[in-house]
Amino acid sequence: MSITQEYFGKTRDGQEVSLYTLSNSTGMVSSITNYGGRIVTLLAPDRKGNFDDLVLGFDSLEEYLGANPYFGSLIGRCANRIENARVRIQGVEYQLCRNDGDHHSHGGSKGFDKVVWAANILEQDGQELLELSYLSKDGEEGYPGNLSVTVCYSLTEEDALKIRYLAETDKATIVSLTNHSYFNLSGHESGDVLDHQIMIDADSFTEICAGRYTTGRYLAVEGTPMDLRKRRPIRTRMFEENQQLTWAIGGYDLNWVLNASGDYPEKFSEVYDRASGRLMEVETTMPGVQFYVGNKLKTGLIGKNGARYEPYSGLCLETQHFPNAANHPHFPSPVLQPGEIYDHTTIYRFKTE
Repeated sequence: MSITQEYFGKTRDGQEVSLYTLSNSTGMVSSITNYGGRIVTLLAPDRKGNFDDLVLGFDSLEEYLGANPYFGSLIGRCANRIENARVRIQGVEYQLCRNDGDHHSHGGSKGFDKVVWAANILEQDGQELLELSYLSKDGEEGYPGNLSVTVCYSLTEEDALKIRYLAETDKATIVSLTNHSYFNLSGHESGDVLDHQIMIDADSFTEICAGRYTTGRYLAVEGTPMDLRKRRPIRTRMFEENQQLTWAIGGYDLNWVLNASGDYPEKFSEVYDRASGRLMEVETTMPGVQFYVGNKLKTGLIGKNGARYEPYSGLCLETQHFPNAANHPHFPSPVLQPGEIYDHTTIYRFKTE
């Protein structure tokens, strides 16, 4: 694998931003910018050997600087919604930024998706990887502790994009890092993903309420549209009458409780596009995944190469701690203590059938 660097533009306060292109010997390519750690392009072959770009996004930095639905971005400190933007950590309550009505979402008004990360190209086991690092200072967006974060991206010779997330803190805090890429295995400009087939290895999901934050209850997938344990088209049951889907607004936007152990990256999902023959397998060490089908994408949003994005143009598999976990002690804890290392990996592996 090799990595090249090119100029991508400047932020509005004058910080220079680069685009890093990772490529392997099979022809797979992924471009990542250190503005928000965003995956800008991801080229992979179909069953006939033709390459398409499989992630939604923009052509220029200027477009990423404007309002957008987190295309390709690195999310932190804490993915997803936190009820009333408040967390209690070791008996101390912290008021976080309210950027989603009365609630906190995806790290706040200036989460990790909106900062310029320091970037280095490193060599490991004879291959190059992209290392992004950022110091999130104590009090940023309301979070306690100085949090030192490193995220490493690598593209393997087996056509897998690997993301490893590392973090350390000097004060007890909460951390749940993820990536918010929108995938379309037919190509980013090919329409909706509702005929993509999906499997998620999970027997339950976390209940949400009308505010779209978790209530603390686990619900069984058995007998519901959330039963994705066997691969099937996304559209098959997504539009059934169901209170959870109603509150999710327009389709899947929920957290599944994965059956994986978390001890090492285990496959928990398959996404298959019959038209192209592309298969994406996803592995993680995280306990949950937010499966979102772009329900809330704005109609007519213009993306790369003039592509017109609509609702359902891409799907997200955001590996994470359960949403609002800090407020539900029986959930796996997102609390990171001084002296501990947050160390999680997610792998997107591409094949054809």
